[in-house]
Amino acid sequence: MNFDLSEDQREIKRTARDLLADRCPPERVRAVAEGGGPDGALAAELAELGWPGIAIPAEHDGLGLGAVEAAALLEELGYALAGAPLLATAAAAFAIEGAGSDAQRAEWLPRLAAGSATATLGIAHGDVAALVADAEGADAIVLVQDGRARLLTAAEAEVSPLETIDPTRRYARVGAPPGAGEPLPGDPAAAVDRAAALAAAELVGVCQRALDDTVAYVGERRQFGRPIGSFQAVAHRCSDMLLAAESARSAAYFAAWSADADPDGLPFAAALAHSVAATSAREATASAIQAHGGVGFTWEADVHWLYKRAQVASRLFGSVGAARERIAGAVAARG
Repeated sequence: MNFDLSEDQREIKRTARDLLADRCPPERVRAVAEGGGPDGALAAELAELGWPGIAIPAEHDGLGLGAVEAAALLEELGYALAGAPLLATAAAAFAIEGAGSDAQRAEWLPRLAAGSATATLGIAHGDVAALVADAEGADAIVLVQDGRARLLTAAEAEVSPLETIDPTRRYARVGAPPGAGEPLPGDPAAAVDRAAALAAAELVGVCQRALDDTVAYVGERRQFGRPIGSFQAVAHRCSDMLLAAESARSAAYFAAWSADADPDGLPFAAALAHSVAATSAREATASAIQAHGGVGFTWEADVHWLYKRAQVASRLFGSVGAARERIAGAVAARG
């Protein structure tokens, strides 16, 4: 059995890596973060390429590819720390496709696929979602609460921008006034799990970037006449970062594969991906700062952007603790 990506899937990754390396270098990430706004030019260019519709069915004008292809794309977006709302739009599209009515699908999915509209998804408690990505300026917001979902337009949602430690992406608190929004008639649980799988894939990219940047730095930085990467303590830290990145990658792509091929196994796989990728990203990015030494925690270094993205993005679709409770429950149920 072959668990590797297909040639077409690898080509998606290669194309995305090359494009984003050119369009979204560290200087642009810094400029967007310090400017406080979204990267509208990048989002528009990615929309022209059809990226927002990668997992939207062809019957709704999307590319009609699967969650694995979407995960490959999100990994590269995470690697570049791109400021485009593709994760948010994909999460909302999953909910509208999986739980929406025919009319809701017809109204929203073609627009999301074309990039002429954006959307996002938040997990609500008491009609309020405390942390939602790219909600400010979104045309539609799907709020999921207690196994039900409703779709709010920009005019209906109460969006309050948040100042988080991660300025590479915009976050907001979203409330829903009583009676506002349009219910999605289906069960949104699978959509949330698919969104969690893509969020995990994005964190894989963050892990890998932290590792690559650190290996490059410790190979160049010299102390006592030799590269610091030759010292055992530094080498062991990099080895731990590699283990974190590969563990996150295995879990994230297992969840993406489950979304396409094993829907019954998706709840467990998504919880596993969330737990492993979130923990790995936090640990790998913290290690990157440590390995960069005295420069690592300064504003001028770029590794702190990775750390901040990992800290906030790992909480978008629930806590790690909740994911581990789901894992424990699934294992206990299997006996």
